[in-house]
This record gives sequence, C-alpha cells and structure tokens, in this order.
Amino acid sequence: MEAIEVNSANEWRTMTPGVEGWSHTARRSDPNKYFMVSCDDHANEPPTLWVERMDAKYRERLPRVWVDEHGVQWRQSEGQQKPDRLVLAALEGEDAARAKAGANVEQRLKDLDMDGIDAELVFPNKGLAMWSTPDPVFASAQCKVYNDWAWETYGSHVDRCSPVATISTGDLEGSIVEVQRAAAMGFRSVNIPCKPIYGPHDVNHVNYNLPHFDPLWAAIEETGMPVTIHISTGKDPRTSRGPGGALVNYFAHAFSPVFEPIANLCASGVLDRFPRLHFSLIETGVGWIPWMLDTMDEVYKKHHFWVKPKLKHGLPSDYFRRHFSATFSEDPSGVALCETLGLEGNFLWASDYPHHEGTWPHSSEAIERQMGTLRDGTRAQILGLNAARIFHFPVPPRYQATQAQTGLTQ
Repeated sequence: MEAIEVNSANEWRTMTPGVEGWSHTARRSDPNKYFMVSCDDHANEPPTLWVERMDAKYRERLPRVWVDEHGVQWRQSEGQQKPDRLVLAALEGEDAARAKAGANVEQRLKDLDMDGIDAELVFPNKGLAMWSTPDPVFASAQCKVYNDWAWETYGSHVDRCSPVATISTGDLEGSIVEVQRAAAMGFRSVNIPCKPIYGPHDVNHVNYNLPHFDPLWAAIEETGMPVTIHISTGKDPRTSRGPGGALVNYFAHAFSPVFEPIANLCASGVLDRFPRLHFSLIETGVGWIPWMLDTMDEVYKKHHFWVKPKLKHGLPSDYFRRHFSATFSEDPSGVALCETLGLEGNFLWASDYPHHEGTWPHSSEAIERQMGTLRDGTRAQILGLNAARIFHFPVPPRYQATQAQTGLTQ
C-alpha cells in the first residue's frame, strides 16, 4: 500500500473512526485479524482472449472497439442498438493503479495480501460483455472460452483466487453441459445472467420462474455449486447519456435488473422443487433488501387471490433468507439493519478489486467506517465465514482459534 500514491480525490478513502472496542479487526497487521473473503473481485483478461480462442465462425461477431477518423473511441456489441462512445479519463495515483491491477496472478496475490484479503471470488471484467447478445448460443461459446482461460489462470490458486464459471442460460442445453464440465474442472460456483435472453423485457422470452429451467436447476443442484448473479448482465446498463449519465447508468440501470430473478425464484415454486440451491447476488449492495423482502411479502398476502402457486414453506422473504445472499462494499444503511432483521447469514462483503467503485487498497478503513456497531460474530460472518460456508472456502488453521473466539465456526 505504501507504493500506491493516494491522490487528493481519494483521500476520503483513508478516513476511519478507528477500532476502539473491536476484539478483532480487518487490518492486515493484526494478529487477531478476521478471516476475509472478497466475494466480488474481477479478472483483467487479455484483450485478445476471445479473438484468439473463439471459433472462427463467431469472430466477426465479437464485441469490438475502434477509433474513428476524429480520434474518438467507440465500443459495439450485438446487444447494443447503437455504438457506445468511450470517454477516457486521465487517471492519477491509486485510480491509475486500479486501472492496471489484476492482470498478473502473482501481483494479484500481493495486492490481496496488501489489503488483508485471504481469498476472493473472481468474476469476468471485459467478459461481462459475453452476455451482450440476443443469441444465447453465441454467448455460450464466449462463456466456454472464458471458463477455459479462467481455470488455466486461477485453477492452481483456487483456495485464494476462486474463479466463477459462466453460462448463458438462454442456451439451456449448452448451459447444462457447461455446468457439468465446470464442476468436473473444479469450479466452486457458476454465474448466470440477470435475464436469460439479453435485451428489454419481453413476455415471450423464457425466464427463471418457468419449469423450462428445471433441468438446469437439477444439474446445478447435483453439482452442489452455488449460483451467482452479477449486475450488468442480461440487459444493457448503459442507457443514459449526457449530464449525470455515469451515475444514472450504474445506480439505476446496472442494479435494477437483479430484482427480476429474485422475484422469479422466490415466488414461483422453483425453490420448493430444488431446495438445495443457493443464489448470491453480486455487486448489488444490501440496503434495498429489507424493502424488497417487505414488499414481496405484502404483495403475496394482499394479492392472495391472484398468486399462484401457493408457496409450501412460508412467504417469499423466507425463501430469500434460506436461499439467497448478497454482496456489498460500502453500504452503511444495509449494515445498520443487518442484525435487527436477522440477515447476518445473508450478507457478504466484497472489495470489488480492482474496480474504482470498490474498496481496494483501503478495505480495512471502509469496513471500520460502517461495521463499528455490529457484534464481533456478525463481522466475522460477513467478512469471511458466510463465504466459507456458501462457497466452500477453507478457513486457514491460523484463523481457527481466532474465529472460535467469536462464537462461530466454518
């Protein structure tokens, strides 16, 4: 961390109220440090990955970037109606460091150590565009290329850098094959897009509430892998341009598509048929979850004469509590409600390395700013033990005694 310049725009990241009264901390030098798993980090894939490895019949259809005669960069994928102009910011200090981080595994491990992070889930970065096509078979082909590269890159470090396999659920048959292949390779989890068929809502598109997907849920349940759902997949999040667009697109259009799969799965009876499935919502934050749980239950009860099927094991919120978790980096509102609403086992912390919206390389300060009111055991759950339970990360022996002091075990 000493080698990274904290430029003035990022000085706020170093602010902390301190750790007075904490018996354990997130500080890397603390002998009583929590076991910490970042449940949303990102790869830095080679820019030529898909061009070099893709079946020749698909290469001309891959997302591309070009420079026009005026020197302006543009980006285009099949799922976009119009090209997207790339506005390149001049990055300094740690912003520049984040933009370059994550490409080399050895340096990546050093970066995790620098931030006190013991293990991570690794998601695509450039590869989030794999689902940006209305052709799910084409998306499947891209996912397979990514999965091969991700396992080649991180497979030998899986207890620290655990890559998440990717599938294109609109291609049901191909997804089932890829789930089974990923499990055989050694992947611990699999990511699905927020919406199976890319693009705006269409009532004629298959969705996760339908029995159509039962063979896929059965295949995933058989592997024992949890399912992740990362934001900005299934629909194009870049829908606003002009003043405020950077905030609008991330805040409104990247997050909102996650509501749909939650409702589809909690209200449709899928989880009655497949009770061993677990879904983790990635990069979504958690402050909106209390509202969502209340609203789903209210609609279920007040619209009882329309609601089908009748759920076998409680209200929609009960299904969320049993079958869902969600990640956050900085979400003081959600953290403040965590213990009051009994959601300690549903929240997962993430640094979002190396993205600018994340907390690296100042994760301990970010944790201290928002978790000071939580019980020691709750912090241990959110920072690492929930991830160990859900994603099967081993807790290193050096943490066993420390974690036992919190009253929790893996």
